[in-house]
Amino acid sequence: MQYAKDSFYMALLQRIESLYPQQTVTVNGITRPALIVAENELAIPVVPLPDAFYIEWGAAQVAGMQAGDRALMDMECVISHHTFGSKQSGVDRGRALAALDMELVAICQPQWTSKRDYTQSPSVDLGTNIFWTFPVFGKVVGGEALRSEGLPRLSEGVRLERSASLKVFFFSEVSVL
Repeated sequence: MQYAKDSFYMALLQRIESLYPQQTVTVNGITRPALIVAENELAIPVVPLPDAFYIEWGAAQVAGMQAGDRALMDMECVISHHTFGSKQSGVDRGRALAALDMELVAICQPQWTSKRDYTQSPSVDLGTNIFWTFPVFGKVVGGEALRSEGLPRLSEGVRLERSASLKVFFFSEVSVL
């Protein structure tokens, strides 16, 4: 299951670096692409950064089909993001959120990648692919938050946030026979 998670993350990471190189965040003093896997970060409570994508994994289960001795599995994935917009007044928050939505759609295509073992360098192809559904966007939610969370301005503003859910499919690494 971890190979599927890593492969999904690395595919999206390479795509955001290629398509949107300006989309970066600074975490612990390191500037990196604005794609963050929540379970891989430090276990201290942190406020989510604006204009970044956060991947959270849900339950995995057998999808009911089998290929040889490997079960086809699926795993829930939620990708969330929020923005304050780029203007002091926040009047472009809707446009900024829509732009993030479209970036997410772009980096999720094509909807497959090879499953690789990233615990080795260079990574090793595991001989199967993972694939996923198209992201299903949830309702836009507004929340009061200090702009100082991630922006240089110290005024108060309202952020707009949204989550998208999808399912990632992969063949298990463990034999079912």
